[in-house]
Amino acid sequence: MDTTVTAGHQSAAPRFDGLRALFINATLKPSPEPSNTDGLVRLSSDIMRGHGADVEEIRAIDHDIATGVWPDMTEHGAQIDAWPEIFQKVMSADVLVLAGPIWLGDNSSVMKRVIERLYACSSLLNEHGQYAYYGRVGGTLITGNEDGVKHCAMNVLYSLQHLGYTIPPQADAGWLGAVGPGPSYLDPGSGGPENDFTNRNTTFMTYNLLHLAAMLRAAGGMPAYGNMRSEWDAGCAPDQVSPEHR
Repeated sequence: MDTTVTAGHQSAAPRFDGLRALFINATLKPSPEPSNTDGLVRLSSDIMRGHGADVEEIRAIDHDIATGVWPDMTEHGAQIDAWPEIFQKVMSADVLVLAGPIWLGDNSSVMKRVIERLYACSSLLNEHGQYAYYGRVGGTLITGNEDGVKHCAMNVLYSLQHLGYTIPPQADAGWLGAVGPGPSYLDPGSGGPENDFTNRNTTFMTYNLLHLAAMLRAAGGMPAYGNMRSEWDAGCAPDQVSPEHR
């Protein structure tokens, strides 16, 4: 019996013209200092660009992102807040990839701030009355020379789906050097850029992000029945008994 899986097979490489992707690098290194995370980001972003997607990469550390859980912290005492401008880029993107290093087995402080500010805007609604991030796809890339890739990826992906992003299969990839002091991803002789496991997972993640984003765009986003906050607040929640008739 032939058990070859043929679903989704395409003889020609797909195009993703019109899709927009945003990579936010949560490195602790400001530009122009070299970032090892940038090396892994480029592996993914080059694939996206090669198939027609519009890609932007930013380093969060280069921007004065205020601490807080409101959409614009200048309205709550901050002198400067670059987040509202970055948030517009987030909302313009079909794909969001949060990338960053491991520090003490966890995500960087910059990554945590980015996620906090994403959370600050999660109560906003789209034109269908759903949470604002619905219809968008999320993934993550993690680098380091200490254990923790899966822990960091779980934290990021859980956060993104909780905020409303759709997560495709194999939506994370990472690279670890030898545990402890040693070469980082882009250092000569690290073996990072040549690592087959990392290259495979990053490639699979990239295409899965693009495929799912294209599917959601073609479908007009996530179907709205049963998940509209505006309907729930108006007392029109599906399959719920109205309190006055109990």
